[in-house]
Amino acid sequence: MKQLYGHPESLYGIPTKYCGGCGHGVIHRIITELIDEMGLRERAIITNPVGCAIWADLYFDFDSVQPPHGRTPAAATGIKRVLPDHLVICYQGDGDMAAIGTAEMIHAANRGEKFTTIFVNNAIYGMTGGQMAPTTLVGQKAATAPYGRDPVTAGMGYPIKVAELLAQLEGARYIARGSVNSAANVRKTKQYIRRAFEAQTAGAGFTMVEVLSPCPTNWSMDPVQSVEWLEQQMIPIFPLGEIKNTLSGADVKTAAGRQGAAC
Repeated sequence: MKQLYGHPESLYGIPTKYCGGCGHGVIHRIITELIDEMGLRERAIITNPVGCAIWADLYFDFDSVQPPHGRTPAAATGIKRVLPDHLVICYQGDGDMAAIGTAEMIHAANRGEKFTTIFVNNAIYGMTGGQMAPTTLVGQKAATAPYGRDPVTAGMGYPIKVAELLAQLEGARYIARGSVNSAANVRKTKQYIRRAFEAQTAGAGFTMVEVLSPCPTNWSMDPVQSVEWLEQQMIPIFPLGEIKNTLSGADVKTAAGRQGAAC
């Protein structure tokens, strides 16, 4: 009998610290499934900073580094330059990447640093109490925007579309946006992350996959409501799909060859 599903070897089988309905656990599984399938476990390093991402290394059974808040791209740059044959992953939330670490990420992408960022966008500061994030939607309520984000009267600005922003930079080779609100979107998101990992192992430039993820606790919703809200409210603002893909067929072939040599 052929086994279709199982627990990834790269994912520890321990109880989760994430809130019920949170999307981080699904994203963790996608990452570890790919690392196992691509034979990269011994050469994988994840950098996870302050925020809900700080717990990620509890679940990944491979090397990790915890940089200061917002400085993950700087740490990943150093690691990748010293260990170019390793798969280096930045795992960042919207507050970390789109606020505190904006400059770090923009310049890393512009330089074409050869690591992959997994950007978890739940439109809120999750760990620190539900404050408004750079990706919070117009009208969405938050601890620091109790009447909803008001871009004009209250001067709160508009949601930052990180994927579209980074796609304008020449050093960025592959930028995509997925979601974990449905089984179909989970499968597509896994495809996007696979392409990003393949591009990195082939030696291409900067790659990033943004993942829309529910945060029921700080959205003040139950898990079912949060999934529905993500589909109805977030996806129209942050459309899914490949935003930029300048990879060639040679990138994928080279990646496949390197993986085969490593196995």
